[in-house]
Amino acid sequence: MKIRTAVLRESGAPSPYAKSQPIKIETLELDSPESGEVLIQIKAASLCHSDLSVINGSRPRPLPMALGHEASGVVVEVGSGVTDLKPGDYGVCIFVPSCGHCLPCKEGRPALCEPGAHANTAGTLMGGGIRLHSDTEDVNHHVGVSAFSEYAVVSRNSLIKVDKGIPFEKLALFGCAVITGVGAVVNTANIKLGSTVAVVGLGGIGLSALLGAITAGASRVVALDINQTKLKQAKELGATDTFNSKDPDIVKQVREATGGGLDYVFETAGAVPAMEVAYAITKRGGTTVTTGLPHPEHHFSFPYVSLTAEERNLKGSYVGSCVPDRDIPNFINLFKQGRLPVDKLMTDFISLDEINEGFDKLAKGESSRIIIRF
Repeated sequence: MKIRTAVLRESGAPSPYAKSQPIKIETLELDSPESGEVLIQIKAASLCHSDLSVINGSRPRPLPMALGHEASGVVVEVGSGVTDLKPGDYGVCIFVPSCGHCLPCKEGRPALCEPGAHANTAGTLMGGGIRLHSDTEDVNHHVGVSAFSEYAVVSRNSLIKVDKGIPFEKLALFGCAVITGVGAVVNTANIKLGSTVAVVGLGGIGLSALLGAITAGASRVVALDINQTKLKQAKELGATDTFNSKDPDIVKQVREATGGGLDYVFETAGAVPAMEVAYAITKRGGTTVTTGLPHPEHHFSFPYVSLTAEERNLKGSYVGSCVPDRDIPNFINLFKQGRLPVDKLMTDFISLDEINEGFDKLAKGESSRIIIRF
């Protein structure tokens, strides 16, 4: 079938993207789903910094590539071997498909699935195939989803069936921002009731982490960002303290205000300066968690002795250390109960044709979650 989809053919284009137009809306041929695959009609997709990092070249991927990974949609057709989904089912896309058989999967850590990581790096679906084609070449899949499209063929392992009744725009958030941010708090860090928490970087993932910390019973939630609008939003969402991390004395300010630092600090910006601040404001015996995905050549250094002498913990969190088919329904239930108001992260709604302008807003930090409606 013919579909309209957002394609990136070269990374590193200068901003503003509204002028340089790195993303082109092209008409591609989409194959039918093969064994273990599903055809979905995309209903809503969010713009995320993980997409932006491919556009600006900080996260190298094989090009050309059809972008997009945080999305929700409706099942249209299933390939052979798919028996637990049917046309009309609602689904949330997952950007790391898990095979269920490799060592990390057997250990209950599907976010680290080895075949899934290999497929994502190669730009293919879980089974190794490519289902998108232009007149002259194959077009790679972005982390097995390619959601900035009218339709997508994905591995069954890249889709979580969810109950109907929630608007697709809100469901889309659970595919990346929510599972990554909330998951980092409740899975990776497993914060304790009454803990003190800070979040450095208030994009969609950072604000999700903030909401997760509040829901998990943190007694104090400190929000840091360089954007005053984001700090205001964090305060509205329940942050007890906000600090502008542009301030040259930011570490001193936070440590003085919190009596020596915080129990758990989450770095979600994927930038070395943010990580340095996060580590510095973590108290003795505390835990620093990063969900950031910086350029592979970027390095972070810290006083080696502090790990031992201060009994520090430094952890990475990918996909919020989630088990998606367990956690996404749980997080949706918390949302339905009003205890995880992630819909407040949505700031803009655009069409597919406005995608370059949308990424300009995201890059400037003007929006938390920009949603494409189909």
